[in-house]
Amino acid sequence: MKTIIHIIKKEFQQFRRDPKMFGIILVAPVVQLLLLGYAATLDVNSVRTIVFDMDKSHSSRQFIERFERSGYFIIDNYAENYDEVTKQLSNTTAIVAIVIPKEFEKKINRRETVPLQAIFNGSDGNTAGIASGYVAKIIGEFSKEIMLDFRNRSGQKISLAGRITPEVRVWYNPELKTRNFMLPGIVGLLLSVITLILTSLAIVKEKEIGTLEQLIVTPIKPFQLIIGKLVPFVILGFAAVIIVITAMYLIFGIEVRGSSFFLFFASFLYILSTLGLGLFVSTISKTQQQAMMIAIFVILMPMVYLSGFAFPIENMPEIIQYVSYLIPLRYFITIIRGIILKGIGIEYLWVDAAALLGIGIIILTLSSLRFRKRLE
Repeated sequence: MKTIIHIIKKEFQQFRRDPKMFGIILVAPVVQLLLLGYAATLDVNSVRTIVFDMDKSHSSRQFIERFERSGYFIIDNYAENYDEVTKQLSNTTAIVAIVIPKEFEKKINRRETVPLQAIFNGSDGNTAGIASGYVAKIIGEFSKEIMLDFRNRSGQKISLAGRITPEVRVWYNPELKTRNFMLPGIVGLLLSVITLILTSLAIVKEKEIGTLEQLIVTPIKPFQLIIGKLVPFVILGFAAVIIVITAMYLIFGIEVRGSSFFLFFASFLYILSTLGLGLFVSTISKTQQQAMMIAIFVILMPMVYLSGFAFPIENMPEIIQYVSYLIPLRYFITIIRGIILKGIGIEYLWVDAAALLGIGIIILTLSSLRFRKRLE
């Protein structure tokens, strides 16, 4: 035990001599949280709009004002013909063009159906889809008010048909903000960086400077060396989790609704996998540059893409969905979002926790055996 403690102390002394390491551990989590929270968002709060009003009537102006008052639409320009609409959609950042036909007001007064045209810039499918929802809602509300106004003017006080009125309530993320969904995943990303990339780099660095060979010829047993090398990164990983959770609450007001103990327990289960992967990378890399490239492009990026961090797994091809079951980050992100956003515990997330435990034990055991073999 004393030998392991001495190795751990040696690792922390190396960290202290390297100020960049503390910058990565203490500053990088907050920087990533701010970047993801403010920049990486799928929310659509500003829809740049072009209006082609061929009617130029009182009703058409009222209709256009609905878009302006919604707070989402910014009218950049009023087109005079279709060629101008096409040109502006192609050459500007406009997302939608609203085309109001001639006799718009007359057809409304004659109680006729009025066709409207909304042309969307579909180069960004997500933004266009959300903007189309905004447009449909405004048109629906405008149409409803026309019907109610006609009913009141005609003296009909009783509705001739029943209606279904939805009472919509959004749980866990009432404001439907993308950051509330994305930010908890930062915990998984940071743990991956600290325990996977930094572990592999630290061990490969020992190879490069020749200190690993010096440790091998000492009476230190392989398992003592492995534990002493990995424990500091476990501690640093937990420190990063605390920093991120605290920053999420202080900066964005996102608090942990569930059990903090279960959150740290799940983090430990995930760390088993990332430490094992870091050990594996260190056994196949000869330089720090190789270790960095393998850790990022071969392991970390596929994990992020297939974990559901940014892209829903349900939308992926079926064969990719099966592959994602081998990704430990998939289970950890499900757990972390469930704890932070929904406040649920192990009674609902035990399957994901068991999967994390099993994958972590397998990866860490195989990597440790390979690392030990290399030492021998």
